[in-house]
Amino acid sequence: MLVVTGATGQLGRLVIDTLLTTVPAGEIAAVVRDKEKAAPLAARGVEVRVGDYDRPETLEGAFGAGDRVLLISGSEVGRRIPQHRAVIEAAKAADVALLAYTSILGGPAADFRLAEEHQATEREIAGAGIPYTLLRNGWYHENYTGHLASVLEHGAVLGSAGAGRIASASRADYAAAAAAVLTGEGHEDAAYELSGDTSWSLADYAAEVGRQSGREIVYTDLSTEAHAAALAGAGLPEPLAAILADVDDAIRRGLLAGTSGDLSRLIGRPTTPIADAIAAALKD
Repeated sequence: MLVVTGATGQLGRLVIDTLLTTVPAGEIAAVVRDKEKAAPLAARGVEVRVGDYDRPETLEGAFGAGDRVLLISGSEVGRRIPQHRAVIEAAKAADVALLAYTSILGGPAADFRLAEEHQATEREIAGAGIPYTLLRNGWYHENYTGHLASVLEHGAVLGSAGAGRIASASRADYAAAAAAVLTGEGHEDAAYELSGDTSWSLADYAAEVGRQSGREIVYTDLSTEAHAAALAGAGLPEPLAAILADVDDAIRRGLLAGTSGDLSRLIGRPTTPIADAIAAALKD
């Protein structure tokens, strides 16, 4: 079986959608916390298994011998190490054939705070003694286009990345890569640096939003501290605001600009341009 954890999340749903284009539904399992939320997947013939990262006992029946499993990282920063450890231990106990994990671009070389839990998880996986694949995802287009309404309202993109560049890709691109690893061969004990084919700066992004929307949009570059304060003022918890501003510092230093080509090679096509993501978001 091909097993996707976090299957009702934004990435998980797309991975299963991609798998269903080439794999019979009966060969796919979705691991979810809330079985009712997964009813649409069950209606499509996908097997639904209940497994909660925070309740290790529920993971005991989530995997079977020979399964190829995608561990989608938890969304709760600060809680992910024990959550991921529970999944890894359950996968090992079940003797799965492969455990793929959605990590972060750069892996051990990523020196910003958001990477720390991913790095710890990579070490746990490497020490588990089971075949694995590390999908080191870069930044998503949707991290920006998801806030397009606010950008249009204020006529500004706020950040603290300076002229740093971002080689982002769409969530669907990363989902396609995960599906390719689950269904393909030769990915055991490999690490892929996944990013878009081209990079862009936040000033480029502001200009493209302005071009497509017909409005004047500027990029306002703040200090890291001022950026964190602005995010907190917009309602984010202060610890998360500080982590996101720290990511912009990493962007300023070039840590999310790499264009290895791994993503386009895995999915067999060019990655989605940021301009296309902006156009799609403007239509919503």
